[in-house]
Amino acid sequence: SGMSWSWGWASAGSSILAEFGTLHLEFLHLSELSGNPAVCALSQVRNIRRVLSRVEKPQGLYPNFLSPVTGSWVQHHVSIGGLGDSFYEYLIKSWLMSDKKDSEAKKMYDDALEAIEKHLVKKSAGGLTYIAEWRGGILDHKMGHLACFSGGMIALGAQHSSGERRQRHMELAAEITSTCHESYTRSDTKLGPEAFRFDAGSEATATRLSERYYILRPEVVESYMYLWRLTHQPKYRHWGWEVVQALEKHCRVEAGFSGIRDVYTTTPTHDNMQQSFFLAETLKYLYLLFCEDDVLSLEDWVFNTEAHPLPINHTDLKA
Repeated sequence: SGMSWSWGWASAGSSILAEFGTLHLEFLHLSELSGNPAVCALSQVRNIRRVLSRVEKPQGLYPNFLSPVTGSWVQHHVSIGGLGDSFYEYLIKSWLMSDKKDSEAKKMYDDALEAIEKHLVKKSAGGLTYIAEWRGGILDHKMGHLACFSGGMIALGAQHSSGERRQRHMELAAEITSTCHESYTRSDTKLGPEAFRFDAGSEATATRLSERYYILRPEVVESYMYLWRLTHQPKYRHWGWEVVQALEKHCRVEAGFSGIRDVYTTTPTHDNMQQSFFLAETLKYLYLLFCEDDVLSLEDWVFNTEAHPLPINHTDLKA
């Protein structure tokens, strides 16, 4: 019931995977607080996932655009970064938040990650592991800053696997996080660009002027936090401190912190904007990186896509 609505720039009036696929944690928590799932429309939110579970997926991958009219995919553009990102993390986190009762979410996550491993995970000539984008069967060998959250997500999911699968996923998480770190260290400011590419002899660097900016994004330090919590390898804290120093040097301004227009110059110009996610996510993940593990323990909390902590439930809500 009701009316469909979509962003004007979305392909053919489509709905976006990272929007309609990123509702579950919040509505589950609202249902927990109210004690009445019906009031909070949890069943409708769960139905979105059921539709996604049934719809045919190219190579097992989830494209970024879905028609709200036909229920079919519009364009076969797959990205673990912008337009797709939070859908994937909400699958594994929904399972964790349900105290591991939401088996549908876990299966969808496992199947999606298997398809990503098979079709999108690549290794550069220089040995850097990255997750490419997929456009109708053709790979675009770029990785957006937004996709750098995936190292933390994969590491979190790996904790609940066993044997060879657990080891493989932890190695993949570490390799992706290392690649994202390289995108920072290869810039003059030691901050990462909006997107970086692996083509024409370039690796983990932005090759287009339109991708050289940094707007205080959190995804890289988010993965540092998860990898530190799950491995306690000191390098993740060292890498996090490098980010703190770079932020202080290049982004601090009189009234706060500002994004910069080009990470490949030692005298960058500011964009005069402090994004809301800088406080909600970037600084929070940096703080948690240097905290004791029992501060918002991963055993008791999950973080939504804006890093707001939500408690792991110990009741089985019925839609």
